[in-house]
Amino acid sequence: MAATQAKLGILDHFSALQDPRQAWKVIYPLPEIMLLILAATMASAEDFVEIEEWGEEQLDFLRTFLPYENGIPSHDALNDLVNALDPEMFKACFTSWVDTLRDADPEIIAIDGKTSRRTHNRARGREPLHLVSAWAARQRLVLGQQAIDEKSNEIKAIPLLLDRLMLRGALVTIDAMGTQVEIAQKIIDREGDYCLALKANRPVLHADVERFFADPDAAKIATHSTTDGDHGRIEERRHVVCHDIDWLFSNRRYADEPAFPGLAMIGMVESKVERGGKLAHERRYYLCSTRLDAVTFARAVRAHWGVENRLHWVLDVVFHDDLARLRTGHGPQNMAIVKHIGLNLMHSTKATASLKVRRKKAAWNTGYLADILRGAA
Repeated sequence: MAATQAKLGILDHFSALQDPRQAWKVIYPLPEIMLLILAATMASAEDFVEIEEWGEEQLDFLRTFLPYENGIPSHDALNDLVNALDPEMFKACFTSWVDTLRDADPEIIAIDGKTSRRTHNRARGREPLHLVSAWAARQRLVLGQQAIDEKSNEIKAIPLLLDRLMLRGALVTIDAMGTQVEIAQKIIDREGDYCLALKANRPVLHADVERFFADPDAAKIATHSTTDGDHGRIEERRHVVCHDIDWLFSNRRYADEPAFPGLAMIGMVESKVERGGKLAHERRYYLCSTRLDAVTFARAVRAHWGVENRLHWVLDVVFHDDLARLRTGHGPQNMAIVKHIGLNLMHSTKATASLKVRRKKAAWNTGYLADILRGAA
């Protein structure tokens, strides 16, 4: 038993998680409950009723890792515990574990928000859970998440998330909501670089950059073009970068305009999309704290939008996040972390099948599920 348990190293990383229950009332140890919830979720269980049923069916499998002397707790007990767990401590344990999965190579970290639509409680005035997540594009790992307070927004949540991440040597990409001087400074202070989308919420700077790239004779620029086509759509993208930006720091429109720390480059992506005989044209602008060449800039921008189909889409379609109906306590936040753990474990396997197939296989084959949990699949 002990030798088998020792191979399940993921449990060690969550050993600091404090049990919110009164010690004399504890019948089912916290590690057993957390393993049950994680394993069942990876094996396609969608709620606590299904988690309880899965645990009853797979009790022998679970006992290969932990004793489960008192069997499986009820779905109500599972719900109560997950609602009561401290999400800040859970996130800290998650971040500590993820750091052991990351390698030392440079990474593009995309910061983006997602709403779990069914987690609202209108009767109690509770808005749906909105999380800001950090996604390591190259390794395809969720690095961390931060819930947005109902009376706040992403601008307040992003710095809290950045504080928990290892950013040294990383390029952090954020959409226009996060294009704030304070956020840029936070990234620089943590030894990372930024690539921030620039829109009309920075009107003066946006207008200057827009005029610059509108000039066909603009000097000292480099370009890279790509063409993609699928589902009856053809998209051409031209990526333009300029490292000569001294003109941005003089003759400003107003004296108190904030300057972005470490700004080293501006970039533009011009896209032309043809679909059904119609042509759509768009230009998007970016601020960067490092001098990327046009090819690397294109890769960074593309990697950021990859968070939509490699994280958010997977959570909705594979883990059915949009159907989750947890609406009380810390349950929505904590189950989001459980799904992120499961997603990271599945991404860390060497399997070539889709994540949807891997989750199905984990439900059908406990040997395969055990290998994923051990990091040996």
